[in-house]
Amino acid sequence: MYQGVTLGGTSHQRTKRHPTLGDNVVVGVGAQVIGNVTIGDNTKVGAGSVVVTSVPANATVVGVPGRVVIIRNPDTDTVERLPDPVGEKLESLERRMAKLEQRLATTEGSKDEGI
Repeated sequence: MYQGVTLGGTSHQRTKRHPTLGDNVVVGVGAQVIGNVTIGDNTKVGAGSVVVTSVPANATVVGVPGRVVIIRNPDTDTVERLPDPVGEKLESLERRMAKLEQRLATTEGSKDEGI
């Protein structure tokens, strides 16, 4: 665990309310793991992430709320990258913006020729 990590509970009842961390877990700077969740062995929690659900072993979690973005298979040392809907949306918006900027430049260019 790095500096500023919070492992916290979310209930005032007399039940288990704090997280359970497996072996070889890395929790990045300022990350928060909240509630009765389990973080599997060999998992990495990114800096500043907020984890409120259990995470499988050999995973990488990032974001607020924390999302599993990578699961590594330790037997074959292969990596499965999970879909990132936010990243995909940003890429889509960037492509659309580039097309619109190109259309705008073309439209402005044709107006200059008519002057």
